[in-house]
Amino acid sequence: MRRPNILLLLSDEHSHRFMGHMPVAAGGEPIVTPAFDRLAAQGTVFTDAYCQMPLCTPSRLCLLTGRHVRGAGAWTNESVLRPELPTLPGTLRDAGYATCLVGKMHLGGTQQYVGFQDRPYGDLTGKTGHQWEPIDNLPYATSMRARTEHVGATQLPESLIQDQVTAHEAVAWAREQAGRASDQPWFLCCGFSRPHFPLTAPERHLRCYPPDGITEPRVPAAGDAYDHPMSVGMRRGFQTDAIDHDETMRARAAYFACVSYLDEVVGDLLLRLEAASLLEHTVVVYTSDHGELAGEHGQWWKNGWYEGCTRVPLIVSTPAQRQGQQPAQRCGTPVGLVDLFPSLCSYAEVTAPAGLEGADLSATLRGQAGAPDRPVFCDALTPRWGPGTEFRMIRWRRWKYVRFRDCSPLAFDLVADPGEQRDLLRCPQDAETAGALRYLAGLAEDSMDFEAAERDRTVRDGALSATYVQGARYPYGNLYRLPDGRVVGADDTLYQPTVVDPDGRALFGEGCQEQNPT
Repeated sequence: MRRPNILLLLSDEHSHRFMGHMPVAAGGEPIVTPAFDRLAAQGTVFTDAYCQMPLCTPSRLCLLTGRHVRGAGAWTNESVLRPELPTLPGTLRDAGYATCLVGKMHLGGTQQYVGFQDRPYGDLTGKTGHQWEPIDNLPYATSMRARTEHVGATQLPESLIQDQVTAHEAVAWAREQAGRASDQPWFLCCGFSRPHFPLTAPERHLRCYPPDGITEPRVPAAGDAYDHPMSVGMRRGFQTDAIDHDETMRARAAYFACVSYLDEVVGDLLLRLEAASLLEHTVVVYTSDHGELAGEHGQWWKNGWYEGCTRVPLIVSTPAQRQGQQPAQRCGTPVGLVDLFPSLCSYAEVTAPAGLEGADLSATLRGQAGAPDRPVFCDALTPRWGPGTEFRMIRWRRWKYVRFRDCSPLAFDLVADPGEQRDLLRCPQDAETAGALRYLAGLAEDSMDFEAAERDRTVRDGALSATYVQGARYPYGNLYRLPDGRVVGADDTLYQPTVVDPDGRALFGEGCQEQNPT
């Protein structure tokens, strides 16, 4: 029996709300995403999927290793992979798969392959591969305030936008692989940058979402947790109190446009693979490393315990579903990205290594059983937002419980209170809720030793990061690895161009204006 190919489409900072197939009544935003919707109509949609840490590098390390934050050593965006840990691509490679990573992965240190045999394009130095805009003012472009101040139409030619390049190179690799060994299964991971800032997209997508025609943030800047020390620290760290309503709506409109643009890129990628007969035996997975608040709770960005930070889209489409042999389905049981490692191995009939902390969802993917009813963890184990703000978040059934190292805990009923406005620990509780909270409080206490986690972070993994420190400091991140082994700058034409003429007049005269009629 032929083992399936696996295509992992991994975006950056995609809120679970921004998917066209998520009903507005269920908290979805009115956004147009036909490619994602088509994938959902031919797959399994996990409506309550969570990352294991709401920050780029740690989340990706947890996904790749099938372990939670402490087990993976996934603390910050500078964390590096522990060399002794098996990875999903490495396990599939050892089982006979051809493995390739194209695009962004944001791995720290010098270990940039982690089981992938090929990396033709992307952030090969470990420095995040976002293409900053405006390209003529890079110091400003990378500042915190530019993230919501500078939004709108991209300055970059579409052919050079990293998400377009990622899709193109992924198709090229898959075609080459089929030509080399048509019977060899492959695992291809495409790392997309959007909808992470800079919030820029082609003009055609921006026209679909005028700032005065889109929805306001669904969750107000209010509620029992608004003045919690971590919430205050997040607002201070991200400078969100400086963002007024007009700026919020312009940035939200640009975020809508970025998601729709990503959907277009993914749709084109899937159509090209299908046209080349490369999807017939392929499991397609779409997810994101973490969410985005997009103005909810008066906040932007991630690295908090809110649903907007921690909950992510997750769709798995199998060949049987796309060929009509198995129905599409929606699964509302909470799951984690950490579950993908054991699940994909099991589905591909590859023996997973011991020690994985995720659950095997392969029976769910085959339509044979629901997802297991067990708590799902999401952690942030650095005091980024102030002393004692490290947390373990637990999602189980309808409840969510957040234990902090040195702050008061929080708890919510996400069915009755999806906006996380009412802290159950401040309210009278019925017997069922009280029992659930006692269970979750005990589990949070027993399952997380913050002091031990700090020792792991500062001593063991601090030394590891020093050992595998990234020496190369390419200014912008994206590189090409040529077939002959040379590595060249992929963004040189954008950021270090030879400007022949600033506006074309010297070359073309006044008639150059006719090239861009209004």
